[in-house]
Amino acid sequence: MTSLLTNTSAMAALQTLRGIASRSAEAQQQISSGMRVETAADNAAYWSIATTMRSDNKAMTAVTDVINLGSAQIDTAYNGITAVSDILSEFTSRLIAAKEPGVDPAKIQKELSQLQQQVVSVANAASFSGVNWLKTDVADINDTDLNRVSLVNALHRSENGLSLGTTDFHLSEVSLFNKDGGGILQADTRKLKTLGGVRVHDTFMDNDGVVRTFPDNAVSGENGRFGFTFTGPLTFGASDKIEFDVTVDADNPADLDPPYHPGKTTHVTIDRAFVDTWLPGQNGVIVDYKQYASVLDRALSAANAGAYANLTLDGRGGTVPNHVNVGTSESSGLNGSSIEITNLTGSAAGLSNRATDYGSRGSQMVLSFEPFKVYPDGDNKDGVRIDFDFSVNGAPATHHSFDRTYVNALLGKDTGEIQTADEMVTLLHALVGSSWPNVIIEATSPGTISVRSDKDVDRLSGSRTGIGFNSIGVSIEPLAEQNFLDIDIVANPDWLDRYIGYIEVVSAEVIDAGAVLGALDKRMVMQRDFTQTLMSNLDKGVGRLVDAEMNEASTRVKALQTQQQLAIQSLQIANSNSQNILQLFQ
Repeated sequence: MTSLLTNTSAMAALQTLRGIASRSAEAQQQISSGMRVETAADNAAYWSIATTMRSDNKAMTAVTDVINLGSAQIDTAYNGITAVSDILSEFTSRLIAAKEPGVDPAKIQKELSQLQQQVVSVANAASFSGVNWLKTDVADINDTDLNRVSLVNALHRSENGLSLGTTDFHLSEVSLFNKDGGGILQADTRKLKTLGGVRVHDTFMDNDGVVRTFPDNAVSGENGRFGFTFTGPLTFGASDKIEFDVTVDADNPADLDPPYHPGKTTHVTIDRAFVDTWLPGQNGVIVDYKQYASVLDRALSAANAGAYANLTLDGRGGTVPNHVNVGTSESSGLNGSSIEITNLTGSAAGLSNRATDYGSRGSQMVLSFEPFKVYPDGDNKDGVRIDFDFSVNGAPATHHSFDRTYVNALLGKDTGEIQTADEMVTLLHALVGSSWPNVIIEATSPGTISVRSDKDVDRLSGSRTGIGFNSIGVSIEPLAEQNFLDIDIVANPDWLDRYIGYIEVVSAEVIDAGAVLGALDKRMVMQRDFTQTLMSNLDKGVGRLVDAEMNEASTRVKALQTQQQLAIQSLQIANSNSQNILQLFQ
């Protein structure tokens, strides 16, 4: 339709031209800015994501700077620790030199004093930006909250917003000198004593520099036995013989409640033929106590009496002259451990009728209780850890452990203290009670605790019985029980070996401190590298969302320019149709 009022062709061409111009301007803007999404109007979702990620990237740049600062602090402390480790090696060599005859201790002490002051100088100098981890001021260096250092190492975004990730370590692991004590080169006062009687003694370093730790506290029973003096020589004629009855493994009324087993009785005979069998060529003569013990042991074995005879060792590789032992071998199958000689006839050269000799019941022990405290541990939130094995009568041992957190939870405290024998009984019951239900643990006085098997269930006696704590270990031991700066070989000339042992202990702790710092630095470097890689990935991710594809945009601009030219020609054609209509009225 052709109309004088409306040129639909021109309007269509004009609308197309406007659309092409708009798209062309958009493409030109992408080329000039390099961005496909520059404002929220371009794509609200992508713009929001990109803006957030750019903000996070800037924050990560700050985190990287903080990581570098933390690494510098670690490096400073590590350099100080390695320097101190070298100084301690020199210190040890000087102490060893002081042991040489003719060396002047006063001159050596002057060198030692200089090395001590050098350690102090290193600790004072190991400071970065006012932070010193080798010389600290912590109210309680072993408090896991007070001594914690948190180093920023990451930035996390979650649904709750941004948060910082940290790497934590504890100053107790690296501090050489703390204002209120407890540094590596200061005396550690956290003595756990006898652990309430679980071990025999508290640990200590002797004058030879050896740390005594007492890892075992156990008792064991002994079999029933007696000794006698040989009064020979002893000669057997054709009709001579020794006869007696031996009773073994009767129950001991002093240890158990009735009924009592009377034991196993066996008749034993030793005659000329028997002696000739075991001592051939001696014409029935038993010359000395060694031969007599051998013949007597053979006779007991041949009669299956469940007993033995042997010699007494003198502790120097020999035997006690003329002394012979007779005892139960506890092979009768009975619970008791005893031996009795009755109805003896003949000349027995010292062997005589003997009342019952009972073995001891080893499944019982008494702990000497003294109060103690389970201390904080500095780098362990649960505090000092104590481990031990427990066993009764040779049964497989069970492993048990407790720490400060366990003690506080069990006793309703916050101090880690076991102050009474009753509290110690509660602790031991909680630890071993379920594994050993037939073990009785009770306080018999304010200072003693009885630990024993229930005799109504366990009637065993003798060398087969035993009870005790073994493999006792405390996580913080051995302790450095003196101050490094107090070492003085002039004032304490007899402590050279003790000083050497002490330096070995603290040197190991200094080396551990270096290992802690080295591992910490490695983690910080890895985190820094990861953060830098993450920042690059974020840049790439944002670019994929909002950056313009320049080749595509350039091609699109060229295409739009062609479309624009065609649209202009189309508009010209549409306008020319109106001119043709006007010619009809001329």
